[in-house]
Amino acid sequence: MQEHKKITAPDKETFYKILNVRLEGLLASESNWLANLSNAAAHLYTNLDTINWSGFYLLNEGELILGPFQGKTACTRIKIGKGVCGAAVAQKSTQLVPDVHLFPGHIACDCASNSEIVIPIIKDGVIFGVLDIDSPIKERFDEIDQKYLEVFVQKLNKYIDWNFISKGIPVVEL
Repeated sequence: MQEHKKITAPDKETFYKILNVRLEGLLASESNWLANLSNAAAHLYTNLDTINWSGFYLLNEGELILGPFQGKTACTRIKIGKGVCGAAVAQKSTQLVPDVHLFPGHIACDCASNSEIVIPIIKDGVIFGVLDIDSPIKERFDEIDQKYLEVFVQKLNKYIDWNFISKGIPVVEL
């Protein structure tokens, strides 16, 4: 049985260290990609304060397709280069957006979202998708969030065989 106790910590860095240790605990005993991505999305949604969506978009045939998530229903397909998620893939870098309403081409799946962070999932030079987290609070995410959410994705890479899920796109082809 999994522990569902919400993480409490004296500061943000300690919080993320605990979050990432618990993530490994969730992933280590399971090999199924769907179960692991579902639990990862729920782990974020349960523990991160002031967010309204957490989940994954996975690359398939040149576009991002909605994967496991927590929150309101979401856009099912996003083209590379479109919106914050598509920009993360096209630019091969994390997108830290303090105010989504100022982001050119932002795709509003939930009108309550005001800030967003999107981390590309890159393993062995191939992009397989993105981790996407939205918040109703402007400037909700900062460099500390970015640092530790990038570690979160690295831990996912350790336990998930992305080739089984997504064909991905080699970084050099973008």
